Amino acid sequence: MKPVWIIDDDKSIRWVIEKALTREGIEYKSFAAAHEGLEALDDEPPQVVISDIRMPGTSGLDFMQKLKLKLPTTPVIIMTAYSDLESAVAAFQGGAFEYLPKPFDIDHAVELIRRAIDESRHVSPQSDSDKVETAPEILGSAPSMQEVFRAVGRLSQSHATILITGESGSGKELVAHALHRHSLRAAKPFIAINTAAIPKDLLESELFGHERGAFTGAATTRRGRFEQAEGGTLFLDEIGDMPAELQTRLLRVLSDGQFYRVGGHLPLTANVRVIAATHQDLDQRVKLGLFREDLYHRLNVIRLRLPALRERREDVPLLAKHFLTKSAHELGVDVKRLSDAATAYLTGLEFPGNVRQLENICHWITVMAPGQQVEIADLPPDVRVNDKTVVTDSNWQRALEREVAALLARGDRNIFDGLNRAFETALIVRALEHTAGKRIEAATLLGIGRNTLTRKIAELNLSAESKEE
Repeated sequence: MKPVWIIDDDKSIRWVIEKALTREGIEYKSFAAAHEGLEALDDEPPQVVISDIRMPGTSGLDFMQKLKLKLPTTPVIIMTAYSDLESAVAAFQGGAFEYLPKPFDIDHAVELIRRAIDESRHVSPQSDSDKVETAPEILGSAPSMQEVFRAVGRLSQSHATILITGESGSGKELVAHALHRHSLRAAKPFIAINTAAIPKDLLESELFGHERGAFTGAATTRRGRFEQAEGGTLFLDEIGDMPAELQTRLLRVLSDGQFYRVGGHLPLTANVRVIAATHQDLDQRVKLGLFREDLYHRLNVIRLRLPALRERREDVPLLAKHFLTKSAHELGVDVKRLSDAATAYLTGLEFPGNVRQLENICHWITVMAPGQQVEIADLPPDVRVNDKTVVTDSNWQRALEREVAALLARGDRNIFDGLNRAFETALIVRALEHTAGKRIEAATLLGIGRNTLTRKIAELNLSAESKEE
């Protein structure tokens, strides 16, 4: 295995990490300055780099930027004594694997290095397919998604409880994963549980565990999800469906930091960050008495709302390209490409299933579409005929956008004049039908002069559709 590089101008920090890695049997190489590491890159590249952020000469961030140009998949752990948001965000934006504030627990640092080593073993810098595996899990250029990204960055140093709201399929668990991955608890477990998917009678044991003999069938002591997530993050999905009695127990854990296993008598301490998610309106459920108000306020310390895909349509082409690449990689086939018309059509869909639905469509395309270039006719039949899925003609702007995209894709010319003529014709014909052919009244409703209307009727050959008062 290639060595782990330690880069820090502080000799004592290097010594502590060196001793810890020696004890773990991990090969290492140390540098007192970043430029020394850059000079050694061609001789023996590192498996993982753990580097200080601020050093004389080349900074840790500058080193990471230059390293990524040569070895883009090498994990870099950034250390810093300046635990500020700017340093954390700059580190992650630069491609850091993790951010380690000083002073740190050496066992935690070693665990982080081991995790980075495992990550590097699954990535090959020469493999295009591995680039798919290391692609961002959450994509989006829409302003609403950029707000989500900024919130994740701000929360990277926080232990606060977070409530994620959004429709089913909008990516709530992905955001929860991101919050954990960029937190100080990243080296500890991320445990997820869907509270709506587990029967009421079993949910208590799932969450808090049980003692041997606590109930029929409890042959051994079992650790619950709170214990499994010790030191890490517990993600409670669909929290709005949690039974009332368990809401009370969860409130106690969040308030006191302690809980009991089912059938247990000794309190256990929960060192866990809770992230909850729901697609329901918890405010309304509180008003209806279906959700405890005090628990709601405990969970709602910081709220993140994920936009529905129809609220960020500009992200559809980016997401579709990502999912098509991902599906092709999984199936070992060439990547399908959407035509401009097909892209425009997908962008106009309502997507009641949100990002998850788009991913499923892209997987269907990869398996079922006949050619490499995918046209509208190659899309899943239910997508093309389901009026509940497709934006209806009542959203005329979207319908117009799809028509423009289709005309451009066909190579049509004089598109502006043609569509403008159709637009004016529709306005005038409908207005004249509404006024029984009375031009003055129609012109008044349209907000144009009578002479303008008369001229347009002649230009568009609509004289038969109207009459003089």
